Amino acid sequence: MFKRILVATDGSALSEQAVAKAIDLSLLAGAELLAITVAHLEPSSHFDGATVRNQRESEEARHRAVAAAQKLVDAVKATAQAKGVRNAEAVVTRSNLVAESIIEVAKTRDCDLIVMASHGRRGLTRLLMGSETLHVLTHSHTPVLVLR
Repeated sequence: MFKRILVATDGSALSEQAVAKAIDLSLLAGAELLAITVAHLEPSSHFDGATVRNQRESEEARHRAVAAAQKLVDAVKATAQAKGVRNAEAVVTRSNLVAESIIEVAKTRDCDLIVMASHGRRGLTRLLMGSETLHVLTHSHTPVLVLR
């Protein structure tokens, strides 16, 4: 069935439900589990109307974001291993292109399935904000399981 399952998480309640299902599916299939989250990169400086963030503050913010992302996927890995998943890994990528990062990791790590949550946005909100899940679903050559 599946040999390596990638589960994408952002720490939200809905994505945590997808993580739980991915762990269960990994156990049923005897598959490895690869937990991924994408740490957003910030520009080195930005203008918010009055202030410009300096290089040091930007670097510190990136470091905090990566550390939080690593903690998130490490928790998924620990939970999967505690439940008996034979091989679980934690991956953090750094990018502003969340969907593309997920697709690339799934491809380069030979994943058979991507598991993600749908955040359930509808109508104008979805059109304006876009959907990382929809982008992965429509651009990935790896099968995608979307949980709501």
